[in-house]
Amino acid sequence: MHRLKLVEEKTSPALPVNHGMPPLDMSGKPVSFFEFWPSWVFYTPVAIQWVWNGLKYKSFGLPLVANPGIELSGMVGESKDAILSLAGEIAKPWVLPYIMWEKNAMPPETQAHQAMTALQKAGLGFPIVAKPDLGCRGAGVRLVENKGELEEYLRLFPDGARLMLQEKAPYNAEAGVFYVRYPDQKKGQIISLALKYNPFVVGDGESTLAQLIDQDSRAGKLAHLYRTRHEDKLDLVLGRGETFRLAFAGSHSRGAIFRDGCDYISDALVERLDEIFDDFPGFYFGRIDLKFRDINSLMRGEDFVLLEVNGASSEAAHIWDRGASIGSAFSTLLDQYRMLFEIGNLQRNAGHKVPSLLALYRAWRHEKALVRDYPSTD
Repeated sequence: MHRLKLVEEKTSPALPVNHGMPPLDMSGKPVSFFEFWPSWVFYTPVAIQWVWNGLKYKSFGLPLVANPGIELSGMVGESKDAILSLAGEIAKPWVLPYIMWEKNAMPPETQAHQAMTALQKAGLGFPIVAKPDLGCRGAGVRLVENKGELEEYLRLFPDGARLMLQEKAPYNAEAGVFYVRYPDQKKGQIISLALKYNPFVVGDGESTLAQLIDQDSRAGKLAHLYRTRHEDKLDLVLGRGETFRLAFAGSHSRGAIFRDGCDYISDALVERLDEIFDDFPGFYFGRIDLKFRDINSLMRGEDFVLLEVNGASSEAAHIWDRGASIGSAFSTLLDQYRMLFEIGNLQRNAGHKVPSLLALYRAWRHEKALVRDYPSTD
């Protein structure tokens, strides 16, 4: 039985940036001691387990076939559009609308005009969220509020790469929900729910933005992210009580604050995701990034929209809660990859061809080259 934890449906006036979210407690330690370790250090036990499972199942590529509807199972280099396009008539209304655009050699002004025409035909308009089709960890995500900002984004975007222009969600509250369903089962499970908070500082009428960042117990530890992102506003003095959002993208590596929301997993939410992913052929394992009206409506399986569906390499992001232990974080990741091999083995037995690790390496090289040239992230 899933644990239920209802909260009063109200938002503290001190937290307007994260409307609809459970209150954010910033007392106590600002980060866990391992929260910003380099990925290669944190994933060393996973790599060792991968080798062990590869020997056990006589295939090192099984994770690459766990989601047969997604290229390389979504381990690397997956297309956001290709994954969301799996949605059928039942699932599609839950996906936040978007259009795709490929950067070409025409002037950014011309492309922006053409993209705006395409947006209008799709019933979309500003503000929109621009993001690369290939990429992870929030790379290149920006909120675009007018034609000039769209031109600038297109000017900075690498030629020949595809980007997504997605409607800005009607909700501010955001979560990463990790959903798993074994191919031989009718029902799935949610193994993680991470609440994603936009970090912000509150003005005192005297301090500059730079000073507020440096003085904040958590933001000060990530000043290199926030100062670079807002370098043109660092001398801004915020009025007393005025809030300033430091990050828009709900990505931990870009400075978003994650909290363990597993207490909010409900049977109703699992059943809703079962309904949606019944109509998402070829997807069995990954994290759904979504925005929702408020935590109670999310627990009822209502009033939310899917921003992205991430595949095999996505994390059960509640491990980045400041209160998580290193042991529980490693245990969660090892459980993830154990399930990934188990599902991949079932898919292999069902006749799906296992991709090679060389294909994985090539996709990683391609994605890495693109990410290097993406615009900065909001």
